[in-house]
Amino acid sequence: MSGNALRDLNTLPTPERKNDSSSKGNFTKPCNGKTIENVEEQLKKSLSSVQINGGETLNLQHNKSSASVQINGGETVNVGVEVANSEVEYIESENLSDLEDVDTCLKKLLPGLDSKDWILVVETLNNVRRLSVFHKERMHSMLGDLIPLVVKSLKNPRSAVCKTAIMTSADIFSAYNDDLIDSLDPLLVQLLLKASQDKRFVCEAAERALEAMTTSVSPMLLLPKLQPYLKNRNPRIRAKASMCFSRSVPRLGVEGIKEYGIDKLIQVAASQLSDQLPESREAARTLLLELQTVYEKSHGLSTVVSENPEMGSWENFCLSKLSPLSAQAVLRVTTNITREGLVIGS
Repeated sequence: MSGNALRDLNTLPTPERKNDSSSKGNFTKPCNGKTIENVEEQLKKSLSSVQINGGETLNLQHNKSSASVQINGGETVNVGVEVANSEVEYIESENLSDLEDVDTCLKKLLPGLDSKDWILVVETLNNVRRLSVFHKERMHSMLGDLIPLVVKSLKNPRSAVCKTAIMTSADIFSAYNDDLIDSLDPLLVQLLLKASQDKRFVCEAAERALEAMTTSVSPMLLLPKLQPYLKNRNPRIRAKASMCFSRSVPRLGVEGIKEYGIDKLIQVAASQLSDQLPESREAARTLLLELQTVYEKSHGLSTVVSENPEMGSWENFCLSKLSPLSAQAVLRVTTNITREGLVIGS
């Protein structure tokens, strides 16, 4: 029966596009021989009860509100229409208000995050954000139990839950800094995945959360966490990780870069120069220029270099630490950009 129903749907004529359909409540729209647009897509996403050919019914998963569409003078297609996202308010961190009852909120935090009621989960995530901003000391002891539940919400297929969890991650980074390092891995992998997907509003929120991470967590601790993702099979994940890596290195400072190992960093940057995506390559170029500046500043004060400039030159350093092809690629980037800067400066 269900196979017949779907076949009948497929044989219905293609609709003209309509822009006046409602996103909430029940509505009835006569089509006069034309079917609702994207009926099959709606059926895949939502509850749908399809009545065709005088009574045959196909019931799909119910998690949305219903809408009724008349087809061919009486046949009816009930299609779920998602209203959730339009009813969720995404509050920026600076606009969050304090909680009236902190103790009660703390008691309800973990059950709320683990609830099957997605609206309660969103409300609880926003309370986690409020606690991070206004009462971070009170929530600190719960981080070990709380982070896995935030990660669970990051994996939630419902965009409203996922985006709110991403915003929660950003506020947690800003509040707890290096205290999150032991719980960072599951958060990091989910944020890299979300920043790499096609849903723009989720992607942009994830990128902001990653920026909050790179400015809040010590680069000496963060860079080793990021490094494995620079070799991920997914080029988008590599690109996002490269951008985070490039933003974090300058926060080390000259001494921190020398301590971390400028030779390690130049090898990382050189490997990203030939990456598939332009974001990775641009992040690598930015990092290489930073490393060149640090190298030349630190070696410019060396008496050995001043006595024998060729011995400590950037070019010789690259040739000594990289393969010939990688060294040429690095020098091509840094030399060309340096020359362009000199021309502009003159």
